[in-house]
Amino acid sequence: MGGVAEPHPDVVDPHHPLVERVRAICLRYPDAVEVPAWGRPTFRTPNKIFVIAGATMDRQFSIVIKPDPADEPALRQDPRFFAPPYWGPFGWLAIDTDTDGTDWQELEELIDSSYRLVALKRQVKALDEHPLVR
Repeated sequence: MGGVAEPHPDVVDPHHPLVERVRAICLRYPDAVEVPAWGRPTFRTPNKIFVIAGATMDRQFSIVIKPDPADEPALRQDPRFFAPPYWGPFGWLAIDTDTDGTDWQELEELIDSSYRLVALKRQVKALDEHPLVR
């Protein structure tokens, strides 16, 4: 008893072009880091998660975000969003991504909001002083 735990199987290929695109967006934020966890790329501030790539095995090309409380009721009414297992009960939402139908500008806004909700004040200040080039 007490042996080494088996690594979690990958939920999503971390090198898939959709994940690469999410990574490129997330890693532009001040102090952002990528940490693999639960078979998924997670993007952190570095201590708090703001995006998870791959909500479930069935919906691996999705991202999980923390929605702004002011926007959450409207997002929950939008059929593109769903409550992901594990994180959904804590207020997180997920949205599928694909190569053709994803509104990447909207996705960037959701990622930005999620980052701002979990980032330290100094990180948000740094972001405001040096806005990301989109």
